[in-house]
Amino acid sequence: MTPGTTRLDHVVLWVRDPIAAVDFYEKAVGLEPVRLPEFAAGEEPFPSVRVNEEALLDLMPLSMAERMKMLPGAADSSGHPVNHVCLALPQGDFDALRTRLEERVVPVSDVSHGSFGARGEAERSFYFRDPDGNVIEARHYD
Repeated sequence: MTPGTTRLDHVVLWVRDPIAAVDFYEKAVGLEPVRLPEFAAGEEPFPSVRVNEEALLDLMPLSMAERMKMLPGAADSSGHPVNHVCLALPQGDFDALRTRLEERVVPVSDVSHGSFGARGEAERSFYFRDPDGNVIEARHYD
């Protein structure tokens, strides 16, 4: 990591069933589970999935909202106050993701071209929802 560079570390998504959410993100989206056995054993409060070597999606059980006293208003945020989370993938992985989602009958949006993001104009992008209704955008720049 370049010194002095800010990086996105993690995004926390509220989910009804963290194990089912991990299954979706692993099998449909292709992300690696993190701390799933520990969560299932009651040793960790939530599991995660790895986006890349620097970033995670934490899959926080909705049942934790009332107990999250360190975050003022946590219970009020348990819903979908985030518009969407965007995953940038290489072109081949982008195409494979869309195929996996369609095979699992996950509704996907039309493909758009030239939408702006962190690395400029994306070649293509589309949107889908996870089983908890969180909106995910997938895009590729190459």
